[in-house]
Amino acid sequence: MPDLQQVIFSAAALLFGAALLTGNRWKILYVLCRTLPRDVLGAFRFLKVNVLLWWWETRGYTVARVFSKLVATHPDKVAFIFEDKEWTYQQLEEFSNRMGRYFRTRKLSRGDSIALMMESRPEYVGTWLGLSKAGYVAAFINTNLRHGVLLHSIHAAGCKAIIYSTEFKDAIDEIRDKVPNMGLYQWSEFPDSSILDGAINLNTAVSTIQADPLVVDMAIGSPRDKLIYIYTSGTTGMPKAAVINNLRFMLIACGIKAMLGLRSTDRIYDSLPLYHTAGGVLGVGQALLLGIPVVLRRRFSASKFWEDCVHYDCTAAQYIGEICRYLLTVPPGPYDKAHRVRMMFGNGLRPQIWKAFVDRFGVKQIGEFYGATEGNSNLVNIDNRVGAVGFVPRCAGALYPVALLRVDEETGEPLRGPDGFCIPCKPGEAGVFVGKINPKKALNDFSGYADKAASEQKIIRDVFKKGDRVFNSGDILVMDELGYFYFKDRTGDTFRWRGENVATSEVEAVVSNAIGLKDAAVYGVEVPGVEGKAGMAAIYDPDQNLNLKELEEGVKKALPPYARPLFLRVLSELPMTGTYKLKKKDLQLDGYDINKVKDPLYFLDRTGSYVRISEELYKDIMEEKVRL
Repeated sequence: MPDLQQVIFSAAALLFGAALLTGNRWKILYVLCRTLPRDVLGAFRFLKVNVLLWWWETRGYTVARVFSKLVATHPDKVAFIFEDKEWTYQQLEEFSNRMGRYFRTRKLSRGDSIALMMESRPEYVGTWLGLSKAGYVAAFINTNLRHGVLLHSIHAAGCKAIIYSTEFKDAIDEIRDKVPNMGLYQWSEFPDSSILDGAINLNTAVSTIQADPLVVDMAIGSPRDKLIYIYTSGTTGMPKAAVINNLRFMLIACGIKAMLGLRSTDRIYDSLPLYHTAGGVLGVGQALLLGIPVVLRRRFSASKFWEDCVHYDCTAAQYIGEICRYLLTVPPGPYDKAHRVRMMFGNGLRPQIWKAFVDRFGVKQIGEFYGATEGNSNLVNIDNRVGAVGFVPRCAGALYPVALLRVDEETGEPLRGPDGFCIPCKPGEAGVFVGKINPKKALNDFSGYADKAASEQKIIRDVFKKGDRVFNSGDILVMDELGYFYFKDRTGDTFRWRGENVATSEVEAVVSNAIGLKDAAVYGVEVPGVEGKAGMAAIYDPDQNLNLKELEEGVKKALPPYARPLFLRVLSELPMTGTYKLKKKDLQLDGYDINKVKDPLYFLDRTGSYVRISEELYKDIMEEKVRL
């Protein structure tokens, strides 16, 4: 700990000395005075994370082993709370042991993947934890997926079986003929639930299994073994199965705890879906690894959020940007400040509503963070800087090797100088955020995806010197002179809506198939007062025979609600580049502005129908009078 602080102070002294020589003494001194307390605190907490990870890795600890240590220490302590039912550490240990022991009797090999499609609840956690004890890897399936995208996700992780809860048996039934050799295991909340023909009733199957520990399997496991797959759209294409090994899971969970100062006496409200990193790793990990009780909710409810926090006496809560906006739209109520939530942590809280959110609900600390599920470059805001997603000390950036690179605004590709190397951004310049890859360090490693080719596409080589490699986040950030980072935009063919990443190529394929293979371009457009970008599809229809009803039915059948294009533009001419590519950038700039666009424009209303955008409707959208 003293060594790292010494590095910070030494670097600061060197910078100040340089300032005396360069004539920038007052500017450098100003920066140091403003940031030194933040940087020392950050360095101290950063060191704590590194020491803990080093301790676990050198002793061969996996997530399951750390959890079992907690069970031995306080078996009767509450780990999870769900719908007024408390799950102690011992109860979760026994449930997961039964699950693991049962699947050891199946025709599966160590390292095999099993798809998991279940609502957020303690059994979700106990199921994948049990699979990990038995040596299997759970693939967290987004419960919104259906048909082809669902099949793709199952195959992307090479799944050999599917565990699903009764709520999703229809979705599984729709694809079961496409996976004839895959074992189906249905978990039912109620004993009288009907089971799909040919599926195994998982409740009945595990009820007679012994709950003894799987100590042999846990001893075999390694900290760098695969633990779970979490799906991300990355920057292009269909969902990709990101590899989360034990050490990565530990880093994510422990990093947020240490950097934000979460306490063992806290109780965390987690209403996020557990198939995503935020809810399923950041939130759940606090209970599994650090002994902090977590309250789970089946699904997020804006009207019940603060009431739940009061009811369960929560002191911390998670969010994504959309959650904060939803909470602000709920009429003021008695629970707004009756809670004890001192901290909320998450990502995507827009600077425009940051202060209003804090003022209304009285949350003292906002822990905004930045990081991709599969990435090796993460940032955390530890000092309530409004709008910032985190920081890196200006005087010791080498301790955490991340950078912003200048990019071509059209292609998103990094620009290179005369020497062939990439060009770093100066403070105030926007660029793509990257992290140096170092397999020897858990903080800087990049495990990638199940698809090795997809993993390679996220790597930039020969960045600052010959032979080096960095992870390309695909996100555009900007850093100020104090070392604070701010999210700006996303590169590539992905946009974020309703807290989900949407791959445009996936939506383009669905739209084109629904309308007789017409040309279509999909992109994200901003909507006033809403976090992220809504989907918009530009369709080439020179003969004016587009069947909107077929399109409505097609997108409803094949796409989850967050991926359905909210806006349509029907093109009479096809704007192409010299290399025969649709000019998405121009279309995106035009958006759905009826004052700029002469083509017919449509809006997907709450009934699921596309209606023509009139001047009145456009005005209502821009004035935030239309509910999205």
